[in-house]
Amino acid sequence: MQSNMLTKPILTTNHFMTKLALILLCVLTSTTTNAQSSDTRENFSFGFKGGINRSNVWDEQGQDFRADAKTGLAAGLFIGIPIGATLGFQPELMLSQKGFRGSGTLLGTGYSLTRTSNFIDIPLQLQIKPVEALTILVGPQYSYLISQKDVYTFGANSTQQLQEFNNDNVRKNILGFVIGADINIKHLVVSGRLAWDIMKNNGDGTTTTPRYKNQLVQLTLGYKI
Repeated sequence: MQSNMLTKPILTTNHFMTKLALILLCVLTSTTTNAQSSDTRENFSFGFKGGINRSNVWDEQGQDFRADAKTGLAAGLFIGIPIGATLGFQPELMLSQKGFRGSGTLLGTGYSLTRTSNFIDIPLQLQIKPVEALTILVGPQYSYLISQKDVYTFGANSTQQLQEFNNDNVRKNILGFVIGADINIKHLVVSGRLAWDIMKNNGDGTTTTPRYKNQLVQLTLGYKI
C-alpha cells in the first residue's frame, strides 16, 4: 500500500538553522555598531556570491519513501535595484545543487537512492531595508533543472526498478518561494535563504517512483560592487 506523507516545508536541521541565526545576529550587531554615516541603501548594486545549500524534500509521496538532507554548492550573481531608501528589487541568477539521500520500496523490493540535481535558480525578491546593514528579501523563485545524477542500490528486482527510474517523467520547470536576509558589511554580503518548491518533481503524476518538492537552507558570502 502506497503511503502519502505530508510534512511541513521546513528542513529537519534545527542545529544548522540555530547556528546560522546566531551568526547573522552577531554580524548584524557588530555592523550596526560600526556603521558609517553615509547611507548606501539608495545605490544601485551588482555582485557575485558563493556558498552551500543544505537541501532535502517535503510533501513526499512514495512507498515507504524517506529522505535525509544533503549538502551541495551554490554560486551566482545578484543585482540590487533601489525603490527609495527602504524598498528595492533584487533578482539573482544562481547555479544551485539540490538533492537528498533516500530509501523506500518499489515493485515490492527495497532500494536506496542518492540524488544530486543541478538547477538554475532565478529568485525575484522584494528588498526591505530597515537599516543599511540589513536587507530582508522575499519573493517567488523559478528553477530550471539542468542535470540530475542518481546513485542507486536495488534489491532483487534491480532491472525492473532501474527501468522505472529511467522512465520517470521529470519536471524541469519548477516554481517556488524564497525568503531570507542579507547582512551588508561595506562590500561584503553575508546571505541566508530558505527556499521551497510549490510544484512536485514529477511532470504528470503517473510515476511509481518517489514524488516530492525540493527545499533548502542556503548560506553564501558575496562581494558587492
